[in-house]
This record gives sequence, structure tokens and C-alpha cells, in this order.
Amino acid sequence: MADESKPLQGKTVMFLCAKEGTEQVELTEPWKAVQEAGGTPVLVSETPGSIQAFNHLDKGDRFDVDAVITQVKIENYDALVLPGGVANPDLLRTIPDVVQVVGQFFANRKPVAAICHAPWTLIEADVVRGRRMTSFPSIATDLRNAGAEWVDEEVVVDDGLVTSRNPDDLPAFCSTLVEEFANAPTPAHALSADQA
Repeated sequence: MADESKPLQGKTVMFLCAKEGTEQVELTEPWKAVQEAGGTPVLVSETPGSIQAFNHLDKGDRFDVDAVITQVKIENYDALVLPGGVANPDLLRTIPDVVQVVGQFFANRKPVAAICHAPWTLIEADVVRGRRMTSFPSIATDLRNAGAEWVDEEVVVDDGLVTSRNPDDLPAFCSTLVEEFANAPTPAHALSADQA
């Protein structure tokens, strides 16, 4: 029987960050929420070693990278978190492997959570068209131009995509992403052959 206090037990969640520019609290708070819910967070970046997080414009802590984007297999992950920061998604959207992996999460109908400026990467992957979502206000026009319906709300859920505006929204963002990830259908690799 599933442990209700650990709704993400057995689920592996990819946290995708560029080697620098991630807003630290937008990485650490969702990471903690996934861990507390029993899930396994994995930090993925474009290069091995560690990433440099930021507290707004000031350097924050470094975090060890668990896997490199070119080596990840989408079937090993149940969900994706895209933290914000201005530089982070701006770097990520220039890396073809990142854009491809993000697109694969949507193609496989796996849940995704993106906060602040992170939807820039979603725009590059061409997965926002027709979706209702939010973000840091400065990229609202970018999202509208890419076909999304932008709204100014704390947290928005649209068919497995969770979005929030800024660090002030983290409590709602974290609780909502845990709920969405927990309720996501079992990925295909976990189904028996006659169910797949």
C-alpha cells in the first residue's frame, strides 16, 4: 500500500539547470518538496561537475550535477522541474539537447513544473501553444507570442504543466507540483507488456 505521506515514493524527478544562473531558492525549495514527498530529485545540467546558483544577481551556492543532459534517458524520469533565474533558461534554450529533452517530456505526457523565467525554455521547445500559464511578468509577451494564454496568478496548472511567477509563489508552486507529479499516470516503462 502506498504511503500517503510520501506521494512521490518511487518517482524520479529531473531538475534541469544551466551551469550558471539558476535562482537558488527556485532550485532548493522544489527539491526539498520532492524529497519530503518521497521522490528522488536528480540534478541534470549540460556539463559535469557543479552548477553555480544565484540569489538574484549575487552568487549563491554550488550544487553537484548528478547527470549530463546528453546521457539522460527520458524513460528514467517521471517528471521535470525547471527552476528560473534570468540567465539559466536563457542558456538552456540555446542547447539543442536540452530543448529536445524538454520536448520529450511533453511528447510522453510527463508532468512539468516551470517557475519565473523558466518558460523561456518551454517556448524554445515549442510546447506552450494553446496552454494557459503564468511566468515572471517580463516574459508574458514572449509566451503570448508563442501561442500561450498568459495569466497573472500564483500558480497555474494546464494538463500536467505547473507554472508560477516568482519566488514568492514557491509555497503554492511546490505543493501543486507534488500533487501533479503524484497524480500523473504511471509512465509506460512501468506498465506490463499487455497494458502498454
